[in-house]
Amino acid sequence: MATILITGAAGFIGQALCRGLAERGHRPVAGLRHPAPPPGAAQGILLGDITPDRDWSRALRGVGIEIVIHLAQRAHSTADPAALAPEPAAAAALARAAKRAGARRFVYLSSITAMGAATAPGRPFRAEDEPRPESPYGRSKLATEQALAEAAGDSGIELAIIRPPLVYGPNVRANFRALLRLVASGVPLPFAAMHNHRSFLHADNLIELIVLAALHPAAPGKVLLACDGVDLSTPALIRLLAAGLGRRARLFPVPAAALASMRSLPRIGPRIGPLIQSLQVDDSATRAALGWAPPVAAEAGIIETARAFAGPG
Repeated sequence: MATILITGAAGFIGQALCRGLAERGHRPVAGLRHPAPPPGAAQGILLGDITPDRDWSRALRGVGIEIVIHLAQRAHSTADPAALAPEPAAAAALARAAKRAGARRFVYLSSITAMGAATAPGRPFRAEDEPRPESPYGRSKLATEQALAEAAGDSGIELAIIRPPLVYGPNVRANFRALLRLVASGVPLPFAAMHNHRSFLHADNLIELIVLAALHPAAPGKVLLACDGVDLSTPALIRLLAAGLGRRARLFPVPAAALASMRSLPRIGPRIGPLIQSLQVDDSATRAALGWAPPVAAEAGIIETARAFAGPG
């Protein structure tokens, strides 16, 4: 049994991770920003805001933290570089404090956007590719990876980095939930002619990988890419969501060039981009290094997510 600190434990992934760790016999400790009940079976400790100048020694003293899983960062929708700027130094300070408190490993949940926003057809991202982030969020994630690598080098804490694509599952939030609302509304959607390919990752598959990254002897020093193993076009994704909602997918064709021209619009552009571009992930190196395989199949997981959104009715 390992004692594992989770930052961002109140979020969609954090709550699932606390449950998953407890179910596997570990002791999850939720790092709380504000006094509040910890999620599920987790013990709670008050960390406060994770900032570069915060001293965590009192909060971490005597807890026996062996591993830190760092999930807490600003949301993908954050576009203000100034708001994201402190996060690399804050994560590095937390890693150094954790090492001083006796932790041996630090797992950082980054994002595939640290590598870029899209891939060419048939050219998925691989762990050895040079990152070229295009968004403030992606650049912040990459900068945090680099700051943590420096902290690991000078403190001796083991570091593993995970770069997932869009994560979904029951109770999902943010962009995936917005797409669920759109499909559930029955509004016809202009994606019938799209032939893009995107990788996704079910939350249970991510939890399995995070646990492996926290415990496996081969994980330190690795940048771990992950996906469900099945890439879907936007119309295929919408049809699966509609099936889970008990609805008929309503799609009509619009030329890809016309949809692409909408990416320059201030409010629509950031939302339309992921629906028309390809973003594929090759996680073969992760599977080979850790023996990881996603337990939840993509199609079943997407339908399950839509059914959970629809509720009993």
